Amino acid sequence: MYSNPDKIMNQHQENNSRAPAEESRRKERLVNHYKVQFRPAEQIWSASTRLQELHKTEVVMVQTDHGLEPARVLTIVPLWPEHEPPRETNPLTIVRRATRDETAKYEKLDDMEHNAFRLCSELIEKLNLPMNLVKVERFFNGGKIIFYFTAESRVDFRELVKNLVQEFRTRVEMRQIGVRHETKMLGGLGCCGRELCCSSFIQNFESVSIKMAKEQNLPLNPAKISGACNRLLCCLNYEYKTYKSIRKKMPKVGKKIMLNDRQYKVRQHNVLKESIVVTSLEGEELTLNKDEWQAATLFVAKDK
Repeated sequence: MYSNPDKIMNQHQENNSRAPAEESRRKERLVNHYKVQFRPAEQIWSASTRLQELHKTEVVMVQTDHGLEPARVLTIVPLWPEHEPPRETNPLTIVRRATRDETAKYEKLDDMEHNAFRLCSELIEKLNLPMNLVKVERFFNGGKIIFYFTAESRVDFRELVKNLVQEFRTRVEMRQIGVRHETKMLGGLGCCGRELCCSSFIQNFESVSIKMAKEQNLPLNPAKISGACNRLLCCLNYEYKTYKSIRKKMPKVGKKIMLNDRQYKVRQHNVLKESIVVTSLEGEELTLNKDEWQAATLFVAKDK
């Protein structure tokens, strides 16, 4: 039996036409991820969208807690299957591309915030208020302007707000922040030479204690374990749990162990190498690696 050549050709053409359509539907099911930035030199955020082929530096409208805000696309992330969870929790959502008018307004937004900052600073000086203005954030829809400031105590800024409302004809909010949030907004370089963690990727501050520095055998010199905000370094949090879990398995400092029928006292830990320094009763000092002290701890001697 011979096949019909025309029928085979039609099936081949149908398969070829079906392939691009299936590829298009596959892409529509994928969630694309991008890195976006709302203001120049500010924190970079992750944003997801089903829009295709967004270009670098393109202005898009992102859904935020207070409505749509324009942002600029910085980095294009490879396609991300929808069934796989994103690496960052709760990414923002890109709703659509910005229109030409929205893009033009967005380009002027930085100048508008700069002018609002200048005017507010002049009013603070005129009213002799004990406060330091840090940043001004203007909502894209013009519904509110937020003035961030620091102060050592509560400030009566009612007269200031009255003047600002008369000038801008919109809602005005004065928001007092701490030194850590001030540093986050101003940005800068850390002692490691990199951009400050708080201004680059940290979204919520976690508590940091001096115990974390002690656990990692860091010098308790305030100049060495404090950041630009004069508070304890946020990065003390990063390796604290690892140090704590490793040290928990090691014999504690001050404990006595038996090694080759000789008694030693644990004097120091090197958590990164997972080794310990011990001294004998005669003053001999030894460094034991993980295998050695694990064998020795089988013969732990009770302290007298």
